[in-house]
Amino acid sequence: MTTRWLLTLGLLAFAAQAADSGDFRARLPQDEIVYFLLPDRFENGDPSNDRGGLRGDRLKTGFDPSHKGFYHGGDLKGLIARLDYIEQLGATAIWLGPIYKNKPVQGPPGNESAGYHGYWITDFTRVDPHFGTQKEMKAFVDAAHARGMKVYLDIITNHTADVISYRQCAASACVYRSPADYPYSRAGGTDGSPINEGFLGERVQTEANFARLSRVDYAYDVFVRPHEAKVKVPEWLNDPVYYHNRGETTFSGESATMGDFVGLDDVMTEHPRVLQGFIDIYGKWIDEFGVDGFRIDTAKHVNPEFWQAFVPAMQARARARGIDNFHIFGEVFVSNADVAMLARHTRVDRLPSVLDFAFRATVIDTLTQGAGSDKLTTLFSSDVLYEGGEVTALQLPTFISNHDVGRFAHYARVNLPGVSDAEVLQRTMLAHAMMFLLRGVPVIYSGDEQGFAGDGTDQDAREDMFPSQVAVYNDNVLLGTQAATAQSNFDRNHPLYRTIQELAALRKQHAALRQGKQIVRNYAEKPGLFAVSRIDPQTQREIVIAFNTSTQPLLANVEIDVRTRAFTSLKGACGPQPSAPGSYRVMIEPLSYVVCAAQDAT
Repeated sequence: MTTRWLLTLGLLAFAAQAADSGDFRARLPQDEIVYFLLPDRFENGDPSNDRGGLRGDRLKTGFDPSHKGFYHGGDLKGLIARLDYIEQLGATAIWLGPIYKNKPVQGPPGNESAGYHGYWITDFTRVDPHFGTQKEMKAFVDAAHARGMKVYLDIITNHTADVISYRQCAASACVYRSPADYPYSRAGGTDGSPINEGFLGERVQTEANFARLSRVDYAYDVFVRPHEAKVKVPEWLNDPVYYHNRGETTFSGESATMGDFVGLDDVMTEHPRVLQGFIDIYGKWIDEFGVDGFRIDTAKHVNPEFWQAFVPAMQARARARGIDNFHIFGEVFVSNADVAMLARHTRVDRLPSVLDFAFRATVIDTLTQGAGSDKLTTLFSSDVLYEGGEVTALQLPTFISNHDVGRFAHYARVNLPGVSDAEVLQRTMLAHAMMFLLRGVPVIYSGDEQGFAGDGTDQDAREDMFPSQVAVYNDNVLLGTQAATAQSNFDRNHPLYRTIQELAALRKQHAALRQGKQIVRNYAEKPGLFAVSRIDPQTQREIVIAFNTSTQPLLANVEIDVRTRAFTSLKGACGPQPSAPGSYRVMIEPLSYVVCAAQDAT
């Protein structure tokens, strides 16, 4: 099956009025438009599962729809009922927040919260009862596939729920203790009694070596409370020998991969038994449900050798099920435009792709902090750093908002105090246009299309799409609407919903916007022009995309291919011809953009 044939098939599928379920598997990762949601916050289709089959107050069941840190009731039945809404928006893939059974509540007294987000897993093999059943999960995947939409699972291998404790600090966080100060060969430090004779450390990742690791009291005295001794599934996860047990990560040095992530039990992913265990766990989700990809949580906190083995195993498992274009992308969190950090994990860890945090940071700088579009140029010029270079960059999921770092509109309001909400809405629309039209795979965070702005990061950016009872959500002022989060927010006439719909249609209709090489044409060192050409992989015709990041109208010349002789407008005012060979004049309204397609072969 040739690449050219795949591209042609993808174009034909996208041209159809409705996707044919027999064609969707052939789409490449860069062909997708991803919609990301946390199931608890999307739609409540079955109130009978709100407490997950548990009894008692919120500290037992995890359910409190009035608190931002507890379960609110969203579930798989609700998601199935709203698939039409997601499909009509233009999404072709759904990234589903972690669906696995979680520890309902954890945290110190007075500071408890629930596992509504899905990242505190106890049972990796089944759906959390708060969300539904295995049968309902299969019904969701099948319903999405029937619409030609793919399903990506959010997976976690770095940690489990917090079950393991340390006697030296049972009531508080334990500081990280390194192998230098607390070697595997001594109990409780260098002066302790000998243990684990012959163990060569976690870097020697053979079964024979790890067979010598039997004691786990090298850094702390480890214990598990009796009522949680068998809470994890598969059963092998209950044995503390499969965890690092060295205390809290400092997010630097060796502790980044060996320390507990905010108190969560840090899995010893160097152990061959752990590697095979996770291959078995997630391979079954592919086998049983036919999911189409994985987003890997906390990928940078796992040793590279794990990914070097795990990713090929998952790709092989998917191919065996007829899923040739299984999309895998890792979460490598960076707070700035650190492309080198992101790229490192494609080269060393061999991750096929990573979430493009650098894109998000650059767009926020460009559209809310007065940066010039030269920052975008610097970002894209660094695409060569990824393993596979610019080809890999086409598959990087790009985003401007998410459940951890907050929503673009929040940063626009904070960084531009006094600016009207009408202008914030314009800037948010422009940010979405950059996400859809520039290289990468656009990821829409649920609620952005309804004008959600949030109050910050994490829990403050996890508003309900169905009527919310959370006061700190319901006092938010949404963009482009008079609605509030106290109401159901699935308005298909919302200006952001319509904008995304239009951008999605444009991207689907033109292969250049999905698969085309990107050439930066013009940029400015202050707010103003940023222009690129996207090259159609079949015809080699260019589509010129020019953004105006300033609040003033812009008239400028854009460099183009000297062979291009005629243009037509896909969006905005596009002149019919170049002003001279290799030069095209564009006129762009403030905080807007134009998309102009070459009509003659180049």
